[in-house]
Amino acid sequence: MGFHHPVSLSLPLPLPHSPSTQRRRPSITPISISVRFDDRSDTSDFRHLLSHCAHIQPIAESSFLHRQQSLANALNALNASAYIAEPGASAAYFANISGSSWHLSERPLLLLVVPEARISVLTPAFEETRARLLPVPSLSAHGVFYPTWAEDADPYEIAVGALPLPRGDMDTDGSTIFVDGDVRHFIADGLAHAAPRTRVVSAPVEIRQIRERKSREELEILKCANEVTVLAIRAVRDKLHIGIRESEARRLLQRALASAGLRGGDGLVLFGENAALPHGSGTDRALGPSDLILIDSGGSLHGYESDVTRTFYLGESRPTRRHVKLWNLVREAQALAMDTAHAGTVTSAVDKAAREFLKRFGVAQYFTHRLGHGIGLEGHESPYLRGGSDDIIQTGHTFSNEPGVYIEGEVGVRIEDCFYIDEDGKPVYLTIGVGGPPIHPWLV
Repeated sequence: MGFHHPVSLSLPLPLPHSPSTQRRRPSITPISISVRFDDRSDTSDFRHLLSHCAHIQPIAESSFLHRQQSLANALNALNASAYIAEPGASAAYFANISGSSWHLSERPLLLLVVPEARISVLTPAFEETRARLLPVPSLSAHGVFYPTWAEDADPYEIAVGALPLPRGDMDTDGSTIFVDGDVRHFIADGLAHAAPRTRVVSAPVEIRQIRERKSREELEILKCANEVTVLAIRAVRDKLHIGIRESEARRLLQRALASAGLRGGDGLVLFGENAALPHGSGTDRALGPSDLILIDSGGSLHGYESDVTRTFYLGESRPTRRHVKLWNLVREAQALAMDTAHAGTVTSAVDKAAREFLKRFGVAQYFTHRLGHGIGLEGHESPYLRGGSDDIIQTGHTFSNEPGVYIEGEVGVRIEDCFYIDEDGKPVYLTIGVGGPPIHPWLV
């Protein structure tokens, strides 16, 4: 049976120097909030999380067919002969062949797509039966083709032979094969050797953008995955206490994410000065009374990833003014970046907005990584919110927004929420359904 500890907290608001802060919060008078925390004794029961995304369905077959047609249209427009991918995010996007449904090995299994939207799967001959069990949608009335290669054959010659390439004795036939950016080098080299008169090059931006811009169906999955990740962090927070170790808290996090229905759920749990190293220190610190807690976590729902970071105190923590001030600066940097991220904006400008704000308060040198990354079938995918990038933000793009301040030997603060660009070109947090970003360091 749980019981509650009422706690009264005096919370300084973000500093008033920022115009964005002044616009949102005209008063800078400290506020008093009564927070109630549930001290539950059963640390294993996170079953209540499962219902949150129970209504979300995987991608429909019709959506895969639409994607294949979009890819075929792009191949025609670019005068390319084929697009080739290995099992992974892109093959999963176009043909439902993920890296988990077919693990990579030295024996190539390749997705081949030609401008007529015909789908072929190059398969080791002894694996043909297993390959045909893959649920690969196809626009063709004849279904999916399965060219096979025997162990003593050259798989790349078989692959090239299945493509509509011009045949002749010219030094070059003028044709082009696009390979996915994640195709391994020996695969690309094998294809180039088997088709010496054909250009074998990485797929251009026109191909990449098909997957970068998310559909409404994809966004619904991403929203729920990110929402339930926030709920999992909140559930874990309610079971933390001064003295608990990072490894114990991480096990709670893994249990919560699994209970929420996310595959591969895991994350970083870092206390105090350990959070000053953005990807962790490898130690197992016990939570001290003045430590901030950083949890960076995520998992996969129907193949789509979540990524959420929260830095927070417990009700019984004894915070320092300096660290609360740093938390507020990071939170405001996140809000300013969000204000900047509209369709038509260069991605580097969003990173710059957060970095310039932190520079005004003398802490930009502690913001040591890019502001954000794309997210979808991969936890990190293009485009990226970083300095030096000239990508243009478009409707349907999804990004993480994760400014941080990392002072080694002292403290680390990061707040991360992913967002998408809606049909009006405006940014919307994927976590807004469960409250969006926290407003002070005692909330998650």
